[in-house]
Amino acid sequence: MYKNLLETAKKARENAYCKYSGFAVGAALLCSDGTVFSGCNIENISYSLTNCAERTAFFKAVSEGKKDFTAIAVVGAVKSEDCSEEPCYPCGACLQVMSELGGPGLDVVLLQNGEAVVMKLSELMPRAFCSEF
Repeated sequence: MYKNLLETAKKARENAYCKYSGFAVGAALLCSDGTVFSGCNIENISYSLTNCAERTAFFKAVSEGKKDFTAIAVVGAVKSEDCSEEPCYPCGACLQVMSELGGPGLDVVLLQNGEAVVMKLSELMPRAFCSEF
């Protein structure tokens, strides 16, 4: 179902700027209208200024006026090795942004052993910080 989205995330991963960690990540965000925005991680020597692939994709989409999202695929790798045996789970900062912009029903598509694993964002972040608090 999300094979093309995973392929787009893999392609985005090729653009990662990860000279400090060697951990390249790509993401592909599917909008409800079918538009896809990709992103990669962009590191900085001052790690706190680094931006993850997931947030890059979301920020690109929002900056282009998109507000309704269906799914995001995330694919990671150490250096040039494919790490598809274990999923590349989003970090806490990305989960928070995904929660705010994508909502609990967002499909998060991960790659494990070459197969798509689909989880709802609410499974990955069951008690997200939100405006109701």
